Amino acid sequence: MSEQGYRWDAEEYTRNSGAQFQWAQELIGKLKLHGDERILDVGCGDGKVTAELARRAPCGEVVGVDSSDDMVKKARAVFPASSNPGLAFLQMDARELSFPAPFDIVFSNAALHWVKDHSSMLCGVARCLKPGGKLLCQMGGKGNGEEVFSVATDIIRRDPWKQYFRGFEFPWGFYGPQEYAGWLARAGLSALRIELIPRDMKQDGRKGFLGWVRTTWMPFTERLPADKRDLFLAEAADKYLAVHQLTAQGEVVVRMVRLEVEAVKK
Repeated sequence: MSEQGYRWDAEEYTRNSGAQFQWAQELIGKLKLHGDERILDVGCGDGKVTAELARRAPCGEVVGVDSSDDMVKKARAVFPASSNPGLAFLQMDARELSFPAPFDIVFSNAALHWVKDHSSMLCGVARCLKPGGKLLCQMGGKGNGEEVFSVATDIIRRDPWKQYFRGFEFPWGFYGPQEYAGWLARAGLSALRIELIPRDMKQDGRKGFLGWVRTTWMPFTERLPADKRDLFLAEAADKYLAVHQLTAQGEVVVRMVRLEVEAVKK
């Protein structure tokens, strides 16, 4: 799910999204599903979270949407309609959500920080919900990953990389509760809870950390020649690990901040 249309590698994402799936399972638990809900999963990625929603709502209907055609193709291949009744995947921009029949729940995990225009996105969410329907989402929030992104910011200002980053703008929307409350109200959604939640993400050593940045740093790597991307990522990993050393368990810790939002349609 990306406002800028970055090219996602669905296979790479599947290999390196364990933390996101764990967070999604915890978030799904907060829905307290009865099992017959109609649910929209915004930013469905490779489909495994959407499939988990469908497993927990066996008598309902679950639709996953993502702006990435590669992700949607992957989701359909792994979770085909023929063996997953009530589960469907569509390519759709989060800012242009529109369906003929409303949903009981709009859900999203680890996706909406790829969208900067949350005002338009939330208006679409409101269009998709029944009166009294619920929005529950979690995304990168204000202050998310500051330490690791500061490494990238430092690198792109220096040779030999700065030539590729002229005019570069930070692509993610990491917001806080105050601004989000205003967007919800303007969209016709009543906030029940808006929280910033500190959360450590752990990757398995340098290899796992490199896998994560390779999967999610397309805003940086897509500006580089293909033969220089691994060198850039290796430099970023080494600079980060020089300050944030491996834990006793051999893990790389990245301090994240999640913005969790729960709201209902008025």
